[in-house]
Amino acid sequence: MKNELKKRIFSSIIIILISIFFIIQGSLLFLFFLSTLFLITSYEWINLNKRNNFIKLMGIVCLLLSFHSAYYFRQNLGIEFFIFIIMVCIFTDIGGYTFGKTFGGPKLIKISPNKTYVGMIGSFLLPLFVGLILIKYLLEKITFSSYEIFFYILLVSLLSQIGDLLISYFKRKAKIKDTGKIIPGHGGLLDRLDGLIFVFLFLYLIKIIQI
Repeated sequence: MKNELKKRIFSSIIIILISIFFIIQGSLLFLFFLSTLFLITSYEWINLNKRNNFIKLMGIVCLLLSFHSAYYFRQNLGIEFFIFIIMVCIFTDIGGYTFGKTFGGPKLIKISPNKTYVGMIGSFLLPLFVGLILIKYLLEKITFSSYEIFFYILLVSLLSQIGDLLISYFKRKAKIKDTGKIIPGHGGLLDRLDGLIFVFLFLYLIKIIQI
């Protein structure tokens, strides 16, 4: 268990550092980074849904829109807002994992047997705590009101958890534990990006509707 946790933490640090580099660079380098992620996650999605061509196609379309929206938000809304969304998603995952492993409790849903009600609460509380600190001390250029920030954190956290559950559903249907083996201690890229993919896709659809 300890070795697995060490691999998970080490892999997370490497992924975060690589991601931060490309996010800061922006432009073509960031586009290259997102394109690489799109190709890998698409490959994992196809392997996850080998028998249903319609679901495969819809999933790839959703992945394409999601990574396009990530590029759009980074280039048009600024690095501060982009980092804010990513950090909320990261700490949603950490909050759920930490609270669930520490306190246990009743299971949340059958399609993801490791998730608990306590973990779900942690998935809201930790990003809320960290997000408010980020806004106050690190991301001063974000000019949303306190109520808007509170709403955004809860919305992004909720969407991230829904994305996680959706991938868990398809993994359970395919009778596999992970979408891949590319990340030691984590599995596939879809296992790590499921929440972010759903968040960016949903936020982009909201923006389109508003236009």
